[in-house]
Amino acid sequence: MKEKVVLAYSGGLDTTAIVPWLKEHFDYEVICCCVDCGQGDSYEDLHERAAAAGASKLYIEDICDTFAEDYIVPCMMAGSVYENKYLLGTSMARPGIAAKLVEIARKEGASAICHGATGKGNDQIRFELGIKALAPDLKIIAPWRMTDVWTFTSREDEMAYCKEKGIDLPFNAAQSYSRDKNLWHCSHEGLELEDPSAAPDYDHVLLMSVPPQKAPDEETCLSISFEAGVPCALNGEPMKVADIIRALNEIGGKNGIGIVDIVENRVVGMKSRGVYETPGGTILMEAHAQLEELVLDRQTMEMKKLIGEKLAQLVYEGKWFTPLREAIVAFVKETQKQVTGTANLKLYKGNIIKNGTTSPYSIYSEELASFSTGDLYDHKDASGFITLFGLPEVVRAHMMQMLK
Repeated sequence: MKEKVVLAYSGGLDTTAIVPWLKEHFDYEVICCCVDCGQGDSYEDLHERAAAAGASKLYIEDICDTFAEDYIVPCMMAGSVYENKYLLGTSMARPGIAAKLVEIARKEGASAICHGATGKGNDQIRFELGIKALAPDLKIIAPWRMTDVWTFTSREDEMAYCKEKGIDLPFNAAQSYSRDKNLWHCSHEGLELEDPSAAPDYDHVLLMSVPPQKAPDEETCLSISFEAGVPCALNGEPMKVADIIRALNEIGGKNGIGIVDIVENRVVGMKSRGVYETPGGTILMEAHAQLEELVLDRQTMEMKKLIGEKLAQLVYEGKWFTPLREAIVAFVKETQKQVTGTANLKLYKGNIIKNGTTSPYSIYSEELASFSTGDLYDHKDASGFITLFGLPEVVRAHMMQMLK
């Protein structure tokens, strides 16, 4: 009986060419697994395409709700942003995909998992660390790193190989942006974006959004409600998280929200330039932060910021299935117990504008914050506080004067 390999399959040219390549070089039975994270692709012809390439079976697995609730929400609650700009759209999806690949491999009794990530990118690390953490016994095959047997260097090479194998597929060799789209975002790399001195051609780059200049001239008002840090309603209508994100993507995209042009530091050591569209995610994270301002105390917010940055690094580096990530998420979840309420926002030409926040757990006191004197605060008490708070500075100043 032949050994089985589970291939992370998108239906694109790369992964379609990998199917006959795996059979030719390893004599595997190839089982394709397409994991739907909300990329919005049509899967109508995918079974036929996988079969034409030589796969014995194709799984199409929808993990949108799991992706939203188990991966996106913890990172959103932590306020995790990589290098101040990237909202981790691709990074958060990879551990969920890895977990599903392992699940299918166990179900099929496969001995290996194959992915089509390149040897220069971050995804190879994310996929493989996830697989190693969940199934260290499974072999991992990464064709793009096996240059002795994976001899393709261009889309034309892959097209010719498919034609040689009798696979008639609706692909062409035209160059385009390298994209990754899911429920949370869409990333774009390649073409003019490879030159950091060049401005993005947004009319051709963007898929989810319009440039802010082309957004409507009127404001869009909305409200987002949270229960213990989890989004639960949009404009007063209860909805599951994935549906809130979908709706916000449409609203935010029309208003030019969440377009980021970044030169980031990849895990493998090089810098890369890309454009990210995260319309719904940008709105959701801003609404959540707006509510936290009202509910969390200063020390918790300060620690949470540090923790959120660390979580962003862990997720970016593919270290989702680690004790540290679990501990950070547990800490963040504890901070969210009273992050309940509603954030009101206005959207206007790429901007998110506060429009009022309410929470039953607000620790904002209008009486304390006002300039009038009330029962809870005596202005004279500030004198003693300033004396003690500034004591180190006073002691040092005396010392410096004595040394003159």
